[in-house]
Amino acid sequence: MKQLIFALLFAVGSIGLYGNEANCIAPQEVQVGDTFKIGDPDAPRYRHINFPRPNFIIKKGGIANYNRLEGNKVVVTAVKEKKDGTIEVRIKRTDGVRFFGSHREVSADLKAALETGELVGF
Repeated sequence: MKQLIFALLFAVGSIGLYGNEANCIAPQEVQVGDTFKIGDPDAPRYRHINFPRPNFIIKKGGIANYNRLEGNKVVVTAVKEKKDGTIEVRIKRTDGVRFFGSHREVSADLKAALETGELVGF
């Protein structure tokens, strides 16, 4: 009897996991003009959104504050598929302000950024 209940709970749980994937954004469906929100990175810094290093930000006259990035809305300006199959997007802020006050656009590995929560779809 315990095995039957355990199997039933396992089946319901796995169906629930697959049901959540339908709500996710597929990287192949992203087009120029789609909007995302920058999320909180799992690591201390962003790995899949290619923000410049602090010394390059400072050289261009910006302020290297990565804490202010979370929650900013961004729009996709270009989509490019690389030879290894990854999809790279160029993103810029929707409000027209530059990242860190110095960079207009940055690139990101779309699939990895969506999986880790660095980019969040609406």
